[in-house]
Amino acid sequence: MRLAALIGRLVVAAALAWAGAGPAGANPSGAVLTLGQADALLEPEGAAPVERAALPLPHWWDKQFPGRGGKARYRLLLPAASGDEPIALLIEHVGNQAELRVNGQVVQRLGRLGDEQVDVGKASQLVVVPTAVLRGDAANRLEIVATIQPQRHGGLSTVRYGPPAELEPLQAGHRLRDQYASAAYAAGLLLMGGVAAGLWWRQRDPVYGCFSLVALSGSARHLDKVLPIVPLPWMLWGALLAAAYACQLGLTARFVVLLLGHGPPRLVRATHFTLAAAVLLAGLSFALRVPQLWTLGLALMLALGLWCFAVVLRDAMAHPWGMAWLVLAAGSLLLVAGAHDLLRVRMALFGGSGTQWAPHAMFFFVLILAGLVVLRYNRSVADYRALNDQLAERVAARERQLNEAFATMRQQREEQAVLNERQRIMREIHDGVGSQLVGLLNMVSREAPDPKAMQEQVTLALDEMRMAVDSLQPVHHDLTTVLATLRYRLQPRLQAAGIEVVWDVPLLPPLEQLTPQVVLQMQRILLEAFTNVLKHARATRVALHVSWQGGGQPGVALALCDNGVGMAAEPGPGADTAPRGHGLANMRTRAASIGAVLQVERCDTGGTCVRLHWPVPPPASA
Repeated sequence: MRLAALIGRLVVAAALAWAGAGPAGANPSGAVLTLGQADALLEPEGAAPVERAALPLPHWWDKQFPGRGGKARYRLLLPAASGDEPIALLIEHVGNQAELRVNGQVVQRLGRLGDEQVDVGKASQLVVVPTAVLRGDAANRLEIVATIQPQRHGGLSTVRYGPPAELEPLQAGHRLRDQYASAAYAAGLLLMGGVAAGLWWRQRDPVYGCFSLVALSGSARHLDKVLPIVPLPWMLWGALLAAAYACQLGLTARFVVLLLGHGPPRLVRATHFTLAAAVLLAGLSFALRVPQLWTLGLALMLALGLWCFAVVLRDAMAHPWGMAWLVLAAGSLLLVAGAHDLLRVRMALFGGSGTQWAPHAMFFFVLILAGLVVLRYNRSVADYRALNDQLAERVAARERQLNEAFATMRQQREEQAVLNERQRIMREIHDGVGSQLVGLLNMVSREAPDPKAMQEQVTLALDEMRMAVDSLQPVHHDLTTVLATLRYRLQPRLQAAGIEVVWDVPLLPPLEQLTPQVVLQMQRILLEAFTNVLKHARATRVALHVSWQGGGQPGVALALCDNGVGMAAEPGPGADTAPRGHGLANMRTRAASIGAVLQVERCDTGGTCVRLHWPVPPPASA
């Protein structure tokens, strides 16, 4: 219950504080006295002191002494104290540093007089007056001594005098309006500015970048409201705050133009010019102590806002969509608040006012802009997702096309491979078995064919056919198996001729290059070599040595050596005197077709040695 009652009192107090709590001299609770005038001694810098009697409160120093600082002494009369209850003073605004004296005794120091880095006028002050200094039989004299910096909104507001319990809710309302709201505004603007900066960093969209600058520059004034001590002397600090406010206003206009997407080029140029001029006028105003320059800058900003309002209104009328009307409504509130602050707060016209509307309207406007940024971002995300879906569909369609094309190419490649293999088999049959059969046909057509020669021709034809069939068998890149199959085919003929075979063929590593074409060519080279041994060498022993050679030219080395008469031996009695044909030339041609090198030389033992070196890259398992 106490908490609910306290919240209710704070809400009522905030409402009263926001509205100014009634005219001077009103007594809202019956126990609080509002003092609306004071005698004052005003001492502006570089000018003669001014004595004012019954000076109406609130008193705005900058209105009377523009561009000048100084000191002010405000004297007020407080009623006589009744009873022993403490009495408090509630001063909504005093500045910029002050000292309070009751009946000549100092009861409160608000900052140190003349300290430019402190401004106690940012928040309302509740000062409890000790009962020991109060008089019960006569009026009490209150003197407020204030030191004031130029263009800092110094002066004195109305003073409320009454029990602390009655004044505390009012002060809470003032603090809620002046400081707590400013702290919340600053935190919200920093958060929105940071998020927009992150979006700009990822997408480099000028809309997000401009909104980030609007939010971050707008947080400066609100942070100043909650800082008890500023980091710089007032004139420099004031120039920075004014420049930040000018940037916030100018960039807001630029953001609206970017958001609509089709602002007039003249408006864009005017926005840049007005922003630069306002920042320059803000700096000159504080540097030269001419507040009218900053007032001119604010007037330029107001004119720019009216131009933007007209553009947005025209866009909303021509293109009825929600965003333009939303910006138009928020912009209307901001323009009204800006005009109020310029005319009543800045220029003190129409009775003057100490309450600024623009910070609250600007935050509301920035919230709407933040919502528009979120909508824009969501729309961009939706567009990206739709684009991704379209790209995924295109990629899938393209993938299907590629798969179909790949399947067609693979089928064509397989068909081409089958066709090439057929042609190779036909060529080999024609060149091998076919030639042997042609020779056999010639022998048969003779009047007295030699049975032995016919048998030899038939045997060669069978060997050619068997080699053609063996080359088509899967060998799994194993040259050892290929040579073993050749030995199986030739071993009976060699044994029948009384030739001892020495087979020195180790287990070789798998060779990826061992294709059917290579197998057939190697078989024919070795068959030709063994046939030469059978027909011409008159050898009793033949040896086949196979090895893997590394080093500079890795590959397979084959050597077929016999102990016969050798290449240069003269044919003896009973030797075959028939012409030897083109056997060695054919062997070299076959070796060259697979990239091998063939050498025929005499052995140390007197026979012939056929050497074949087939260069291949070393396999991974070698």
